[in-house]
Amino acid sequence: MSNRYKRYTEEFKKQIVGLVESGKNPTEIVREYNIARSTVNKWVKDYTTSGSFKAKDNRRKEENELIKLRKENQRLKG
Repeated sequence: MSNRYKRYTEEFKKQIVGLVESGKNPTEIVREYNIARSTVNKWVKDYTTSGSFKAKDNRRKEENELIKLRKENQRLKG
């Protein structure tokens, strides 16, 4: 069984978010487009929070700080 994730374009994600925001039932969207409900929920949350689907744009301040510290730690070890 393949362990690959489906890749969706930003335009497609915006279309799905637009459908949800226009009042279309998320359950219908999930069935019609064969997308996991959690995926739809994440796209809506990310896009309404930051206007972006990119992980780096949707991280909390603490997560960014942790990434920065880990990189610095690796640099100092090397």
